[in-house]
Amino acid sequence: MKAKRKRHDPAYKACVALEALKGSKTLPEIAREFDLHPAQVAAWKKIMTAGAAGVFGPGPRGGMEAAALQRERDELHAKIGQLVVEVDFLRKKSQPLGL
Repeated sequence: MKAKRKRHDPAYKACVALEALKGSKTLPEIAREFDLHPAQVAAWKKIMTAGAAGVFGPGPRGGMEAAALQRERDELHAKIGQLVVEVDFLRKKSQPLGL
């Protein structure tokens, strides 16, 4: 029977990658310390260095998120406007004729 794959949370991966970036230990030493394969440590280090620029400012991903947020905000404002019109209409219709 095969062993289940280990799932590591992002904080653990970041810790391993930062240790690899420090350069005070070799990748095999880090791998032994964290009970990982050296190739996994190298992969996480590569991902960390590639994504490090995103920490300091909006990159291509941040721009897409901003556009998506703006689009959602516009849709919500339109929905609010529609609901305000409907409430006003229903409020007028529900008043007695004599008033």
